[in-house]
Formats: sequence, C-alpha cells, structure tokens
Amino acid sequence: MAEVIQSKLVWAVYLLHLLLLISIHGSTSDSISSEGFCAVNSGSDCGLPSPYTKILIKGGTVVNAHHKEVADVYIEDGVILSVRPNIRVPDENIRVIDATGKYVMPGGIDPHTHLDMEFMGTATIDDFFTGHAAALAGGTTMHIDFVIPINGNLTAGFEAYKHKASKAAMDYGFHMAITKWDEDVSKDMGVMVRDHGINSFKFFMAYKGTLMVNDDLLLEGLKKCKSLGALPMVHAENGDAVVEGQNRMIDLGITGPEGHALSRPPVLEAEATARAIRLAAFINTPLYVVHVMSTDAMEEIAKAKKAGQRVVGEPVVSGLVLDDSWLWHPDFTTASKYVMSPPIRELGHGQALRAALSTGTLQLVGTDHCTFNSTQKAFGLDDFRKIPNGVNGLEERMHVLWDAMVETGKINVMDYVRITSTECARIFNIYPKKGAILEGSDADVIILNPNASFEVSATSHHSRSDTNVYEGRTGKGKVEVTVSRGRVVWENDVLNVMPGSGKYIKMPPFSYLFDGIDKSNAAYLSSLRAPVKRSSAAS
Repeated sequence: MAEVIQSKLVWAVYLLHLLLLISIHGSTSDSISSEGFCAVNSGSDCGLPSPYTKILIKGGTVVNAHHKEVADVYIEDGVILSVRPNIRVPDENIRVIDATGKYVMPGGIDPHTHLDMEFMGTATIDDFFTGHAAALAGGTTMHIDFVIPINGNLTAGFEAYKHKASKAAMDYGFHMAITKWDEDVSKDMGVMVRDHGINSFKFFMAYKGTLMVNDDLLLEGLKKCKSLGALPMVHAENGDAVVEGQNRMIDLGITGPEGHALSRPPVLEAEATARAIRLAAFINTPLYVVHVMSTDAMEEIAKAKKAGQRVVGEPVVSGLVLDDSWLWHPDFTTASKYVMSPPIRELGHGQALRAALSTGTLQLVGTDHCTFNSTQKAFGLDDFRKIPNGVNGLEERMHVLWDAMVETGKINVMDYVRITSTECARIFNIYPKKGAILEGSDADVIILNPNASFEVSATSHHSRSDTNVYEGRTGKGKVEVTVSRGRVVWENDVLNVMPGSGKYIKMPPFSYLFDGIDKSNAAYLSSLRAPVKRSSAAS
C-alpha cells in the first residue's frame, strides 16, 4: 500500500509541475517558451522515457580530449558499449541516428551553477527542472551545483538541496560552501566526503556579512580539505575592499548598475586570488579559483602554475565573450541583467582570458548560471548593491564556446571537448564514467553540426528568466541531438524530459590533483633542518 501511495504521489507531483509550467508560460516575467519544449507543448508521449534502450549513432567523427576518429557509437541501457567503425547489431528495437559529417562528443559538464538558490533576499529563477531543460537543450548533460549550508550547518544544507534536486532531469553533483567554522563543520566535511560523494568545498572571500570567510577560517578549511582529499575552491574578491568601494560609489551618487563594476575593480579580484594561492601553497594543497574574470587574476594563476603550484583557473562564458559596456546602458533592465560578481570586465580582459584558455593556463569553462528575472533585478533600481548578482549560461555555453574558440581557430575540436567536459570530469574524479566517449562510459552524448547556425533569444530559451545576456548572439556550431543517460532528450529543436529522471553522481576524493602531495610534504619536512639539537645552557 505504501508503494502505491508513493507512486501516486510521484505522478501527482509530476502533473502539478506540468500545470505549473503551463501557468508560467502565461506569465511575461517568468516565462518558459513552449516552442520546442515538450513538457509544455505536449503530445501524447511527451515527457515519457524514450521507448529505445538501444541507440546506434553511425558515421560521425567521435571526439575525445585525446583522440578523434570516424566511428559508430553503440549505446545500451544508458551505457556506451562499443566505439568502432561499422558496428553491426540486430535491427530490433534499436534507434539508429546518422551523424555523418557531424561531431559525436561527450555531453558538456558545467562545473559551476546555482539552481534554486536563496540569495540577496530572493531565489534564483531556474530550479533543477528548468535549469536542466536549458542545459540539455544546449548540449550539457551534467552539472555540479553549490550547496549553501543553512545557518552554517552542512547537513541541513545538503538535505535541503537533495529535496530541491528531486525534480532533476539530468545527472548532477554537488560542491559544498563553507560559511563558518567550528568542530561540527569540520566533522561534517568528513561526512560529506565519506558518505555523500562531495569532494570539493567553496570559500567565499567576498559577500561580507553573509557568505564571506576570513583568512583564519580559510586556512582551517584548506587544512581540512587537504586531509580529506577534497578540492578547496575560492570566490576570489577582497570582500572588505568591495564594501569600501561600494560605499565610495554611493557617496559619489553612483547608484546604477555601472556602480557595481566600479566598486569591485580587477585589482580586488587579483589581490584575493594571489592571497588564496599563497595560502594554498603554505598548506600545500591544490586550489580551484572559480569564475576568473580579469587579466589581473589570470596572471596570478599563470605565475603560480609556472612555479609548479597546482592551481585550477575556471573562466565563465560571460567573462570570455562579454564586456562591461552593457552596465552603462541607459535602460536599467538591460544594464542590470549583466550584474554578476566578480563583474564582467572592460573590453580586453575577455580576449586575454580566451588566450589563456587556449594555452592551458585556464583549464575548463563554467557558467556561474545564477539567473534572476527583470523583476528581481529591479530590487536594486535605486541602489546597485541590492541588484541580485547573476547571469545565465547553461543553455548557451556549448554553442557560444564553439563559435568563439573553435570557429576562430583558437582551439581544436579535441580541446573543446577537454574544456567543456573531460577536464571537469578529471578534476572532480568522475572520469571516464563522465567526460568521454569510451566503452563503459555513461551514455551522455551530443551530436554537434559544425555547419549549422544558432541564435540566442530570451523568447526561445528554456530558462525561466525573461532576459538573456547573450540576446541576439548568432554563430556557427549547433547541438542537434542530446542523449542523456541513454535517452534522446533533445532532437529537432524539441526537448523531451521528465522531472525526477536525473541521478545524483557521487564524486570520490583524491583526484589526480592530489598525486604526489605526500612526497612534497616529505620533501618540505626534510628541508627544514629542524628542530636543532642544542646542549643545555650552563647552569
């Protein structure tokens, strides 16, 4: 009887969600376009799992980060079983997809998102269903979201995010933020790693009074991360100086979105990046710097890597291709949609970041997808400090990166797979289950047509936001098919997804970034030439 009741409840929740989506579609500010969205523009089989558990993708160029070849890909029950030319299988109940002249790649993995997150007096507009719908339509098949503790409590935060993710439509993992420090937090970090598959912890060096940590807490966190084999991550801005900069702008009568950029210049990002890098070196632990937005911060990472330090730099799409001129737009709605932290920088920074990405100084690309609609952004109409920080990118990342990096010749197609999927899987220790088209890998696959074009618009995207920071952008390279967990979920510009079909992916500790740490620890101890044995002083 309990199972029957549970089953009915699941379907009731699903039907209620569909009704909610329909009501949202009728709203201007929180709309999801029904065009190409199966869950709204439904047929009789809409939202139901594909009847095919076997898929054969034929004739495409299969691309991994290390190799490409013309081959077929055979998928069965959500797993890639074979990758080789001219695969022959019985025709019964097999979906055959012709990928001739197209690229067959691992689905994208976005390392940096904030879905259904309470922040600055509101919550991000995309949840774990609408965010996943957007991602799948853009060729991303997994993401890693940030769990925010509740009043500093890690377990409470994790349970809250488990509930939020119950409507997931694709695979996901979790990072965990650390916002305070005591013995309970230290103990719970171990529980998160051991029992819940979280292998990374984020420390905010900004957002004073809410999320920000001081250097004492950061040092404790770095030590604990090292002992657990978990990767420490930092939002690198000098939070104290940001508050000073904000007050300075207000005193000057600068209250609009341009004040956001002016109050937190690149020097504050660079200072915090350098400080975090040096503290990580002092503890001898790897470090991951999220959303690297400026040349200044990138150069600190480059200097550390040249010295042999293990520092991962993550740019985001907005920082790579946009500039801050939009923040000076006379229309508040237009200007405010570009407010994020660290800010989008002035022209020139993006070019330098793209160059660093092409040479490997920066290693992978996220989005920091943290969407608020125009009504929410208007909270800061008279004070830029109250504008919720965040932009979109989950649906746009794969397309914009192809056009900006591959079409321009800055990287090749194998590099593209590396920065959008494989490197993330390696860093967070889920490769080759994810991030590869190999036998035994999960069947998260995209087919990209390099000759097809895309156009970005808030009227057709799958996010609930009524704005898009890439509005009107066009380019070459379009994801035509997305396969998630062995099901075709995006094809012919139609999305076929169902809430609750996604799976939580546990990520084990001690990724390759920790290789050799024990040896460098030993080398450090042997270099101390201490303690010195001294004879007792004469009495």
